[in-house]
Amino acid sequence: MTEIDIRTEGRAGRITLNRPKALNALTYDMAMALHAALRDWRHDDAVRVVVIDAAGDKAFCAGGDIADLYRSGTEGDFTYGRTFWADEYRMNAALFEFPKPVISLMQGFVMGGGVGVGCHGSHRVVGDSSQIAMPECGIGLVPDVGGSLLLARAPGRLGEYLGLTAARMGPGDAIVAGFADHYLPEDQWPALIARLCETGDAADVAAAALPTPQGTLAPQMDRINALFNEGSLPAILAALRADDSELAASALKSITRNSPLSMAVTLEMLKRLRAGAGIRAALDMEYRFTWRAMEQADFLEGVRAAIIDKDRNPQWRHDLDTVSPDDVAALLEPLGADALTFEEEE
Repeated sequence: MTEIDIRTEGRAGRITLNRPKALNALTYDMAMALHAALRDWRHDDAVRVVVIDAAGDKAFCAGGDIADLYRSGTEGDFTYGRTFWADEYRMNAALFEFPKPVISLMQGFVMGGGVGVGCHGSHRVVGDSSQIAMPECGIGLVPDVGGSLLLARAPGRLGEYLGLTAARMGPGDAIVAGFADHYLPEDQWPALIARLCETGDAADVAAAALPTPQGTLAPQMDRINALFNEGSLPAILAALRADDSELAASALKSITRNSPLSMAVTLEMLKRLRAGAGIRAALDMEYRFTWRAMEQADFLEGVRAAIIDKDRNPQWRHDLDTVSPDDVAALLEPLGADALTFEEEE
């Protein structure tokens, strides 16, 4: 089998990510094949629903395959990364805007690029092993692939909390935060998929779903809202340092490991998107950052420390107290002729 298995079964278009040994990390070719399938099925009356799942039990998709991005960037080639992100973001938009039901079944790790594939559909299913997160600030990026919009739309200040700490959400928390819709134990997924292929009726998903298990976020919402309400990185840090809760201590530990510049930009993005922006505006804003990420931000150093050398000792451009509003604004300036464009789907 190939790295992504695309076929039709009955009334369903089927997409299976098939790199289980690599935690189904999304390559450029996989993203392009997925987008091509959506184009083909958009006007195919035989395809009533699209079902996306993944091989293996450890991960739906643990993120994008960034080794080539790092290699090209360190060689001074920023074009490959910009092309990768632009084309991936167009695929994310196509998923979000697809006119037919898109059902995703997300086991294990669902992070970064996996969120962009699994969390933009109309019927998003999680199980007991699901662990969803947006950990980009840890490698000098910002929550992207449309994840910034999901964070901005999360209740209260969950977006700031999840974006800055990269906290992992189990099934209950993912549903509370708006990253998933339905809970169903994984051993019942094959029967649901078979039913969807037979009927082409997305209502079968809600009919099969079980009550959402209790997570950890809902009981802590008041404290999260209080700690992450100020909107600026220094204010959030001050609030966390002044709070003696376990939540604050854990959040502070996570934040102090991440890129200060990425976190400050993330906060500004969420502020702008919370005003009611849609998926294309979110992706456009993300692309402003990623277009500049290799030259002007911490991406290459973050990947080096976390993935290449694995020394976990990144030398960020700023410390937590020295990111200025001008630094943030520069990374979110419109790109003019280089701005992200979207094909018009007919």
